[in-house]
Amino acid sequence: MINLRPVLLVIGTMVATLGCAEMVPAIYDLSLGNEDWQVFAGSSLFTVFVGLGINLATRDGDRDMTIREAFIMTAGAWIVLTGFGAIPFVLSSWQLSYASAYFEAMSAITTTGATVVSGLDKSPPGLLLWRAELQWLGGLGVIVMAIAVLPILKVGGMQMFKVEAFDTAGKILPRATQISGILTTVYVVLTAICALCYYLAGMNGFDAVVHAMTTLATGGMSSHDSSIGHFDSLSIELIAIFFMIVGSLPFLLYVRFIQGHPLALLRDKQVHGFFLVATVAIFLAWRSQATGGHEPGLLELRDASFSVISVMTGTGYTTVDYSKWSIFAATLFFIVTFIGGCSGSTSCGMKIFRFQIILTSLRTRARKMLYPNGVFMQRYNGHTLTDNDVSSVMGYFFLFIVSFFVISGLLRFLGLDLITALSATGTCMANVGPGLGEVVGPATNFGALSDTVKWILSYAMLLGRLEVFAILVFLLPSFWRV
Repeated sequence: MINLRPVLLVIGTMVATLGCAEMVPAIYDLSLGNEDWQVFAGSSLFTVFVGLGINLATRDGDRDMTIREAFIMTAGAWIVLTGFGAIPFVLSSWQLSYASAYFEAMSAITTTGATVVSGLDKSPPGLLLWRAELQWLGGLGVIVMAIAVLPILKVGGMQMFKVEAFDTAGKILPRATQISGILTTVYVVLTAICALCYYLAGMNGFDAVVHAMTTLATGGMSSHDSSIGHFDSLSIELIAIFFMIVGSLPFLLYVRFIQGHPLALLRDKQVHGFFLVATVAIFLAWRSQATGGHEPGLLELRDASFSVISVMTGTGYTTVDYSKWSIFAATLFFIVTFIGGCSGSTSCGMKIFRFQIILTSLRTRARKMLYPNGVFMQRYNGHTLTDNDVSSVMGYFFLFIVSFFVISGLLRFLGLDLITALSATGTCMANVGPGLGEVVGPATNFGALSDTVKWILSYAMLLGRLEVFAILVFLLPSFWRV
């Protein structure tokens, strides 16, 4: 039978931690005399009380998780944390409906960055800080999940990224706890460095902290409606580009760097693929701005570089409305939305390694056609690819595409135009944030959508962040059989 005790233990601990985090915006609002501090303080106490209650009630007994229980824990944690994280958005001066608040919280925790809120420049600072905190905590959770949990669940080819030192079948909880400790240290240090860089580049202390948290998490929720474009600063944009890239590379490689293996980053095929795709996309986006005989210059290269890195990493910061450059540019950014960064990072999308594995498999099959009697070994990053690895990746692609069209069709049925339906679904499933068009484009937000659409897109964000399999597995009757 499924043992929910370790599942509830983990979720209860995470809920209590989230409640403690709510005291940060409460204290900050109190120091500024903003009445929303009461909302955060009350929500914090309630959340901590519930979390500790669940923790104490499930502390005794067997704490080992099976694979089925890990699936339940992974999905349940994100759903429950989002529910509690949405409470301040409902009770505060924003007074959002619960559907809008849940969408905002899900967007933050999954580091998507889509928002239903406008007027950020005049919003209470505590709410802006809370969104940034949710993204920062979500980004850390994404890393731990991608390194400690999903590989052992064999989700979408992630089994190739098992950490051998922690590869103990059936003991997912202690495994994740050990990994999260060192990753948290790296994550905190990089965030602090990013905040300092932003501050030295001209941001005030509050903006520097908010943007550092959402940059490393590749979430992109800003404290200004015009996002990074508000500052109109080349130095700030360069810092953002650098740390968006940092957040999109495998965090275990940073650990290896600290342990005395500085060349690990340079040898990783994911890293090679990421920079290759980014460079080509930047060049194409730069050239796509040529209109009326105008030759793109350095300013256009600056806009292209920032926009491509922002979308490809799933951060979603904006400085210009790139959807208006040309039809080719809009199509390019739509494609880049799905590519994403590297596995084991905070970035979004389908991940570079899956495209590389498919290309490797196609190349091997082509060679077998030319040399039927030949024996060809498929390898990726020093790992021998098995048929299960390749089929897992192919299955992920198939389910992602099917889910994309099903959700897009549902939004179309609910009255959205074709561009908005496709773009909103794509940007939420890929956890990017800004879409295309007049409704959900880079210059607008998701506030105009109905509550029903927001619930569906909240599910799309969760589906994309948990790599599709971790959610769809619950639809299988065999999953629930004893």
